[in-house]
Amino acid sequence: MAKTMRAAVFSDFGGPDVVSIQKMPIPEPGAGEVRIKVEAAALNHLDLWVRRGLPIETPMPHIGGSDFAGTVDAVGPGAESVPLGTRVAVDPSLRFDWYYAQDRGPSFDEPPFQLIGEHTQGGLAEYAVVPADNLLEIPEGFPSTEAAAAGLVFVTAWRALITRGGLSAGEQVLITGASGGVGTAAIQIAARAGAKVYAVTSGADKVRLCRELGASIVYDRSKVSFSREVWRDTGKRGVQVVFDTVGESVWPDCLRALAPCGRLVTSGATTGSRGSTEIRLVFWKQLSILGSTMGSPTEFRRVMRLVFDGELDAVIHEEMPLAEARRAHELLESGTVFGKVVLVP
Repeated sequence: MAKTMRAAVFSDFGGPDVVSIQKMPIPEPGAGEVRIKVEAAALNHLDLWVRRGLPIETPMPHIGGSDFAGTVDAVGPGAESVPLGTRVAVDPSLRFDWYYAQDRGPSFDEPPFQLIGEHTQGGLAEYAVVPADNLLEIPEGFPSTEAAAAGLVFVTAWRALITRGGLSAGEQVLITGASGGVGTAAIQIAARAGAKVYAVTSGADKVRLCRELGASIVYDRSKVSFSREVWRDTGKRGVQVVFDTVGESVWPDCLRALAPCGRLVTSGATTGSRGSTEIRLVFWKQLSILGSTMGSPTEFRRVMRLVFDGELDAVIHEEMPLAEARRAHELLESGTVFGKVVLVP
């Protein structure tokens, strides 16, 4: 009889009510793969989109969770060099080199970029299987909860701000969705880079917490028009960089907040994907609009080592048992979370 594990599973798309804790077979690692005994897994907005039916090929029944950490429990053929018992964090990206257009010719199939927990089964379970190449060892004494909470959001913010946005010391950057996982990572990365950080969130508590993370000026979007305030606070010029993960509801304001020759970097669309663009504003101010998603293995390891060294901190809103996965979905969907929600099996 096959051994089983507990997992947060859904078999139909919908609201948080489709998520339940079920017994599932413990997966076996294939060629080049390892099995991880999960110690902590974190939710992202990605998990909400996948659960709602994001138009992708989602394996059903589905176990979500792109962010997790744990201990190597078993290895498959070709992964024997990975020591059993090693504590690891998981890089959520699969085949990121697809973005670099490494075309080998028309006879070769070039599978596109994918994410663990979106296109594959994820880590919201007691065990998960991932490619051995996606592992990064966790230093002794570093909490698994923080390692799990950091991966996706820090690599996303790092690539968007540093690699794609080219943010440099002395520049001004506006970060929308600043209280989310990516937002809290972005504030810290931007401040560390020597930029002056403007942030957009909602509620007095979140305003205060964003300031504590390193934002110089924080706007409560429920009280002010942030693009108008940025215009005033920058001497009627605007910021050099806007990093947006919110999308449709703030897109016109993001463009208006930019200085001439400014860069808008987008890596999310939590409020919708059809932002209205005033094209004349783009060419008259000579703006650049840059897309960014996740990051390369090199970028993942670079920013995670900064987390491990204590230069950047994973912000955790709440830890809860895996058994409360449905409540975790509800909490993240409520918009009240500051940072990440982490589940522990």
